[in-house]
Amino acid sequence: MQKIRNIAVIAHVDHGKTTLVDGLLEQSGTFGDHEQHDERAMDSNDLEKERGITILSKNTAIRYKDHKINIIDTPGHADFGGEVERVLKMVDGVLVLVDAYEGVMPQTKFVVKKMLSMGKKPIVVINKIDKPSADPDRVVDEMFDLFADMDATDDQQDFPVIYAAARDGIAKLDMDEEGGDFQCIFETILEHIPEPEGSKDNPAQAQVFTLDYDNYVGKIGISRIFNGTIKKGDNVVLAKADGEFVKGRITKLIGFHGLNRMEIEEAEAGDIVAMAGLETIDVGDTICDPVNPVALDPMHIEEPTLTVVFSVNDSPLAGQEGKHVTSNKIKDRLDSEMNTNVAMKYEVVGEGKFKVSGRGELQITVLAENMRREGFEFGISRPEVIRKEIEGVKCEPFEHLVIDVPEDLGGTVIERLGKRKAEMKSMVPMGQGFQRIEFEIPARSLIGFRGQFLTDTKGEGVMNHSFIEYRPFSGEVESRQYGALISSENGEAVAYSIFNLQARGVMYVKPQTKVYEGMIIGEHAKSNDLTVNPIKGKQQSNVRSSGADDAIKLVPPRDMSLERALEWIEDDELLEITPENIRIRKKFLTETERKRASRK
Repeated sequence: MQKIRNIAVIAHVDHGKTTLVDGLLEQSGTFGDHEQHDERAMDSNDLEKERGITILSKNTAIRYKDHKINIIDTPGHADFGGEVERVLKMVDGVLVLVDAYEGVMPQTKFVVKKMLSMGKKPIVVINKIDKPSADPDRVVDEMFDLFADMDATDDQQDFPVIYAAARDGIAKLDMDEEGGDFQCIFETILEHIPEPEGSKDNPAQAQVFTLDYDNYVGKIGISRIFNGTIKKGDNVVLAKADGEFVKGRITKLIGFHGLNRMEIEEAEAGDIVAMAGLETIDVGDTICDPVNPVALDPMHIEEPTLTVVFSVNDSPLAGQEGKHVTSNKIKDRLDSEMNTNVAMKYEVVGEGKFKVSGRGELQITVLAENMRREGFEFGISRPEVIRKEIEGVKCEPFEHLVIDVPEDLGGTVIERLGKRKAEMKSMVPMGQGFQRIEFEIPARSLIGFRGQFLTDTKGEGVMNHSFIEYRPFSGEVESRQYGALISSENGEAVAYSIFNLQARGVMYVKPQTKVYEGMIIGEHAKSNDLTVNPIKGKQQSNVRSSGADDAIKLVPPRDMSLERALEWIEDDELLEITPENIRIRKKFLTETERKRASRK
């Protein structure tokens, strides 16, 4: 029987999970001397590298002494909370990471609550102790309070604490020690994390917690083996969530070591492996022995809270920049996304229109950004929250919002949030002139708030939020304060026109940008929409005048990223997304169509 430990690394976004896993791989000698690897090696896709966030949970395995330690790196963002919940079911213990300055954040609370309710054993790692503003003692106290508030058992409250600066490869059990290495983390894992239960002599039982896809072998289920031994070529039964049993055969068994995957012949209870060959495999399915099939409890997958409509691009510039523009192509791409992403759903709602539901704006924009890079061209509508009727009452999702702002700007933010039906729960000073304010707020009030918040706090504010529950509908909330500047012509924008329009608001286009009637080229300084002509050049005459050759000074246009644009738009607007551009437009392009629609 091999000696195994299974752990997950959980924390709030940006507290250093992936960097810690890097250090564990590095210091366990998993990488050979000749192997080259990137910083944050576990963040494998381009978007993860660029944004510095983990989007999909990933697993790796290291050898330490005669033990194999399976480590799962989880996302820290609330939109991917469903991933964390499933991963926790697969492990026997957890490394909870907390930033030595920021302390307990909304996502820390969310993941700790899930972990404690599942009875997992925690090891607390206070990371980033090298920050000048770090206060590890305060953060340890915060963690004790959090565990007490969440009704942790005595065993869970008796957690070991490790102080670390993961980026520099330093870890120690006592703040007064000089720098140490990750040896103390490995030893603490072996000492405090229980061995996996289950025996290799029982009938086989494994549960799938993440999916992968390979064009060659099809769907791959990454699973934890709870009982028995599984061999390549075994005939098995797949127990589905609805109680159906499907027969199948394992054609490929894949083991993990470091960043590598290798084919193996067999694996036994306690290990985490990937299996291919079962076409209908899904998250939460149990792979069991055909003679004695016993299904494990199916997994609870959190419901989506937000929807957007993806549609075929029908603007005057459609089809000029993208490779994949038809509804069939978009449908195929959404199908392949749903193959591996269980937290999202979609349905066809009209000709060339698909309603995509997810856990939050980030999850939806990550999908849109990936599609855009693959050459797709499509439109996206404004996000809407999913409302439910619970016991005859109309309900909507509420979020727990935590903001860190400079003390002199707190009042402005509180006033803004008050208009958006937020309820303030607490306010504490954080030192260094900052304060932390906590709110409970309807999820729809947060759509479009981030841009306003950054303006109000001069870019210094930090906001984080996570889903609490569904509560009764709280009435209408204030939305965008400013109108749009809408182009009335088709053509290319001209510097002379843009120069004259600058006084009317903030521009989103620069000279020589292609524009069309109904496209939004800027934000109006007042609350109404204004139709303008951005392609009108200067009239030339052969009469000289003293002001004729005044220099045209242009303010650089506001750069609208995908997230920013999606938060900015209103219900009667769309984003047109192509591999080269993100344009904002009205749903109805001509003035007469818009007037007719508003009368309805």
